[in-house]
Amino acid sequence: MKKIINNPESFVDEIIEALLKAHPQWIKSANDDHRALVRADAPKQGRVGIVTGGGSGHLPGFLGYVGEGLCGGVAVGNVFSSPSSEQILEATKGVNGGAGVLYVYGNYGGDVLNFDLASDLADAEGIDIKTVVLTDDVASAPKDRAEDRRGVAGMVFAFKCAGAAAERGDSLEEVARLCAKANANCRTMGVGLSPTILPAAGKPTFTLPDGEMEIGIGIHGEPGTHRGKLESADEIAQHLMRKMLDDLAAPKGARLALLVNGLGATPLEELYLLYRQAARTIEGDGLQVAYTYIGEYVTSLEMAGASLTVMLLDDELEALLDAPAQSPFFRAGTKA
Repeated sequence: MKKIINNPESFVDEIIEALLKAHPQWIKSANDDHRALVRADAPKQGRVGIVTGGGSGHLPGFLGYVGEGLCGGVAVGNVFSSPSSEQILEATKGVNGGAGVLYVYGNYGGDVLNFDLASDLADAEGIDIKTVVLTDDVASAPKDRAEDRRGVAGMVFAFKCAGAAAERGDSLEEVARLCAKANANCRTMGVGLSPTILPAAGKPTFTLPDGEMEIGIGIHGEPGTHRGKLESADEIAQHLMRKMLDDLAAPKGARLALLVNGLGATPLEELYLLYRQAARTIEGDGLQVAYTYIGEYVTSLEMAGASLTVMLLDDELEALLDAPAQSPFFRAGTKA
């Protein structure tokens, strides 16, 4: 294992220390162990607070989307591990401006359990909570069980839409509705080329023979739909897009946002090759790429591979994508 780290056991805490030191104008700690972080200007009085959370190892995922027009706070777990209900509650109290708090997180067992516990604790303290569980990964369950799907890179669009709605002063019910709509309109699929190595374990999370790829892999290395010989960029993009577009069933002429996301060890040039064919496939179906996002938005440490995400748009969602947003990591998309 070759990593630029210190003690593996202190990996996450040192990252948080670095982020707080590097970006004090953006984030601050909401509790003593620094595993609950909030916007530097939190709480925003009279505005809905948005709290996300999950395991570390996905930067800029979760941690990177605390900022203006995005999330208000984040609870930080160990690498690929859920944050505790107490950490989630501290983030909740740190963003509560009196208008309620929305929980937005991926559909993983530990996260669901601990956010539900935190919701009960927050309710006991008089804080109104709404929850949206993200479920955009089409490879993780069939369409008739869409509620069982994992939440992956579609979180970027969910955070952006919910954050814009909260920033302009929408009610808790409305922010939750728009976040749920963004999630329902998103589809994601990924491809893995090499595993990630957990700092504390010092060994790969899975094995993948040379010359092979895994289609549908999850952001923690969860099994995909199948393995096979490594294909060309065009073939991979076509395969992923076909699955997503068939599942989305967007009407002809519809406008889509397209996110090409690197998982941590894939050159930007290769992401653009995937975008090239993904955009061609969308246009070949009589659809339009209205917004383009390319880069590392939700990673998996040093996993090689990428994911593609599409979100079906309407005027309501486009207005939310167009709204201002800033954090140390967020990069706005390019509008066609």
